[in-house]
Amino acid sequence: MNGIRAVERKELLFPFIDQHQPDILCIQETKAQPEQFETEIPGYEQFWHSAEKKGYSGTAIFTKVEPEAVVNGIPEDIQQKYQLEDAYGDTTKEGRVMTAEFAGFYVSTVYTPNAKDDLSRIPMRQQWDPAYLEYMKRLQADKPVIFCGDFNVAHQEIDLARPKPNKGKKGFTSEERSGFEAMIAEGFVDTLRIFHPDTPELYTWWSHFGGARDRNVGWRIDYVMATAALEPLIKSARIHPDILGSDHCPVSIEISID
Repeated sequence: MNGIRAVERKELLFPFIDQHQPDILCIQETKAQPEQFETEIPGYEQFWHSAEKKGYSGTAIFTKVEPEAVVNGIPEDIQQKYQLEDAYGDTTKEGRVMTAEFAGFYVSTVYTPNAKDDLSRIPMRQQWDPAYLEYMKRLQADKPVIFCGDFNVAHQEIDLARPKPNKGKKGFTSEERSGFEAMIAEGFVDTLRIFHPDTPELYTWWSHFGGARDRNVGWRIDYVMATAALEPLIKSARIHPDILGSDHCPVSIEISID
């Protein structure tokens, strides 16, 4: 994402919210501190988890429904079980996870660390992915969970335009894909594939180079995952490639929860 301030400057944020009126809007890679985004959005309460390093990473949740609680980051005891710091930095200080508790469910948003072109952050991913999954499993033991964001991996060959030349490269390594498979194995559902199990060319990220977006040469690396028990309540799951302002496009679900 280009950062929330850049999208706002392009006058694209408010038209998106006005058109879609999301009850809960989760944002990743905000690249901003709360005081750098002082815009009130009528009807929405704002929650921010920014990186200690300014202009980097960060997540936010804008919601019409007041949450019972909002928790930033991965719980301390889970952090201590995994090595979440490497030569690139301490991922626990980068605002990568934010979770809101509502009456009947949790919503968590995540900005997963990138493996890097030379795959030098694969060891981090092999720590991060199980740490975040352990957190989601803990929440699920209390009530259903919806978690979404930039997972920085294409799960299956159908999830990227050119799987064969990209096999083993950043975003499509066996290690990263295994991390995603572990979520499926624990009973979480990739909501888009409920409705489009075999549909190709449903991408959420495109390179800036070579007119990739215009040609739809992309990757699906942004997901909404959900507790399997919620599946009967999920009415739709969509990507929105027509929404511009970032190299990613929004993804959404519609769910009936009282």
